[in-house]
Amino acid sequence: MSIKKIALIVGVLVVVAAIVGGSIYRSQSNVTKVVTGKALRQDLVSIVSGTGQIKPKTYVNVGATAFGRITHLNVKEGDHVKAGTTLATVENVQPQATVAAQQATIESSRTDVNSFTAAEKTASANILQAKADLEQKRLDYDRARSLYQEKLIAKQDFDSKQAAFDMATATLAQRQATLAQSEAQTASQRAHVNQALASQRANFDSLDKTVSRAPFDGLVTNVPVREGETVVVGIQNAGGSTIMTLADMSVITAEVKVDETDIVNVRLDQTVDVTVDALPGRIFKGHVTEVGDQALLRTTGLSTTQSTTGTEEAKDFKVVVTLDPVNEKELDDLRPGLSTTAKITTAHKTDALVIPIQALVQRDVAAEKVLFDNKGKAATGVAASTGAPAKPKLSQGVYLVNSVKGKMHVKFVPVTTGVTGATDIEVLGGLKSNDEIVTGRYKILRTLKSGIAVKRDTTGDTLATDADKS
Repeated sequence: MSIKKIALIVGVLVVVAAIVGGSIYRSQSNVTKVVTGKALRQDLVSIVSGTGQIKPKTYVNVGATAFGRITHLNVKEGDHVKAGTTLATVENVQPQATVAAQQATIESSRTDVNSFTAAEKTASANILQAKADLEQKRLDYDRARSLYQEKLIAKQDFDSKQAAFDMATATLAQRQATLAQSEAQTASQRAHVNQALASQRANFDSLDKTVSRAPFDGLVTNVPVREGETVVVGIQNAGGSTIMTLADMSVITAEVKVDETDIVNVRLDQTVDVTVDALPGRIFKGHVTEVGDQALLRTTGLSTTQSTTGTEEAKDFKVVVTLDPVNEKELDDLRPGLSTTAKITTAHKTDALVIPIQALVQRDVAAEKVLFDNKGKAATGVAASTGAPAKPKLSQGVYLVNSVKGKMHVKFVPVTTGVTGATDIEVLGGLKSNDEIVTGRYKILRTLKSGIAVKRDTTGDTLATDADKS
């Protein structure tokens, strides 16, 4: 074969290759690169997050109950105390003196009671003597009367016996009155003793108020005073001095704020994972025990019922999470006020059909059907016009990837969704397991239409969609 023929054949091959390459390039230039994924069955957990702080379920401000100077401060911040422990004492010279004086009064009154009791006994003995004397005088009188009636004694002797009998009768009556008077005096003095004892109880109460004791087992979280400072008791329009704050750490809660868009999914007794910023890597288990009814303004923290302004702004709701019992080591580490994050499990589906959340788009179903039936002829390119009506009826759905004769096209498919996870969402209808759908990129999904030819973009992944959004 001559050189000319070889050169001619090579030239023809080069031209054919160029024509084929040009055709392939032109066909590929109208194909959109997309990131795809599949609808898969897996467990799906829906989580709502909220931030807040650790708070004890019960805490009290131990305030001053007596006016005076603090003489002893027995605890400091961070101390664990038992119920009844003496926390602080206020000077008590005057209350102690009042108690001592009243005690002396009580002892004096009791001595008077003993004296009157002895007088009662003396009066009782005198009555017995008077009764015996009266009996003797009665016998003498009866005997004298009999003798006088028989004219055996003189009238003078009879009158003497009668007078003696009358005198004995009067003496008995007098001594009975004396006994009654003594009994009355004794009863009166006993009443004085009881009155003094009641006053003494009040004095002891005043003295006891100079001592502050722990009302329960707890943790001292704040001590705003020092020894030597003077504290005052609160009155109607002014609060009293706070000696310290005591927290009951037997039940620990995390009080967090949840966004208003998520609060509808939060229910009582839902399980919660609580993390504390100061304790990285540790997770505390708990459950929801309170869901607030009042919306809180995010800027001020006030409830909407307390706010006087009509400005619309983001709102949160308070959610209280009670932590499960913790061991003593963890209890020592958990302190009121520590910043915390609560992840509330609002739903848990097993073997759910899920897709990435970013795959969902809003489209007019009727317009998308027209585009798919025309296989993209009604729209060339990614950003083709749909000719949709002025008020399209938008539906939520995904773009399903169809492969026909080796060519890939997309079709909009409406779907119904269920539980939403962190990155995935449950599909209740419209797709089946292993269906391939378009998941990105965001810029492509924003303008993608049914019927468009696509090919898989193997240079990136769905994580690139976040960068596209920015």
